[in-house]
Amino acid sequence: MKPNLLVLCNANDALSQLTEAWLRHYLGKHVEVFSAGINPEEVHPFAIKVMKELGMDISMHTANDAADYLHLQFDTVITVSDSARENCPWYPMEVKRVHTSFTDPSKISGSEEERLYQFRKVRDQIREWCHRFATRYMDSLK
Repeated sequence: MKPNLLVLCNANDALSQLTEAWLRHYLGKHVEVFSAGINPEEVHPFAIKVMKELGMDISMHTANDAADYLHLQFDTVITVSDSARENCPWYPMEVKRVHTSFTDPSKISGSEEERLYQFRKVRDQIREWCHRFATRYMDSLK
């Protein structure tokens, strides 16, 4: 059975969706990756758009409530914002917690082009972080 990883953020609309997609890309053969939010909203259309630019389709992703996963056994829970870490639900199991914090592009105002720029910037930061995380994670399985 594959290990389970859960990515948490506040709304599960952008940061955790991008992180889930990149972790599936890098680790999908080795782990099951889930994402959820403490107060889930719809997946942000700009998150879908900027991933599609790189050939990754997340249009079928759904925003999920963290409480819906309390029954699953996770090996690792990754929080991708400081707020998510502070409000992370308690899990009734031993779980490795990993934290990183990205600027939430869905909270940035401006023109469409300015907002897309921020989504691309964060997408690329998350991609780099996920690549490093995946390399360390795979090394830990050896």
